[in-house]
Amino acid sequence: MSRTQVLDKTALKTPGGRTLDMKLEVVVIPVSDVDRAKRFYGGLGWRLDADFAVGDTFRVVQFTPPGSPSSIHFGTGITSATPGSAQGLYLVVTDIEAARAELVARGADASEVSHRAGPGQPPVKGRDPERHSYSSVASFSDPDGNGWLLQEITARLPGRVDAADTTFTSSTELAAALRRASEAHGEHEKRTGGQRDENWPDWYAEYMVAEQAGKPLPT
Repeated sequence: MSRTQVLDKTALKTPGGRTLDMKLEVVVIPVSDVDRAKRFYGGLGWRLDADFAVGDTFRVVQFTPPGSPSSIHFGTGITSATPGSAQGLYLVVTDIEAARAELVARGADASEVSHRAGPGQPPVKGRDPERHSYSSVASFSDPDGNGWLLQEITARLPGRVDAADTTFTSSTELAAALRRASEAHGEHEKRTGGQRDENWPDWYAEYMVAEQAGKPLPT
């Protein structure tokens, strides 16, 4: 994903005109050793949801990354894909340096953080200095070589999130959003003469909703 805005003008609609929900639930990851993969993803702190086996020919293990609405499946008898062939699996984070540090602490061989000045530009070492969403990335692989990409996103492209659907999937994500709102509000108070803003909760709320929805931020 880049910062280039691409909006799909088509959508599946019901006869009454309401767009049908189609939520991504599971991505299948091909692995050669189910127990080894289970230890790896469990070691990352991902939630183990299921481990079902039927004889020696079928087994499915499900893990969910922290705060994610979607999960992964791997096991026996669930895919013919070559182990390690899943690549470009994106994990969205709000603080890429903290996320990378946690992965390393949990035993993952994560790459250094890098960023691009724009689509198609060469990677540059380190996090984007202006912390633009979609710019900063890091990567790691599981024991089979399935490749994961961390991408730092704090503000979505316009049209990607409806303001009415603003959600925070963990206390960590909410706390990070509050910190960004607090820093922006401090600049707001400086611009208004340094007086304490008694309506700061309203300002925070407006900022956080606008940031997530990709709308103009309050000043």
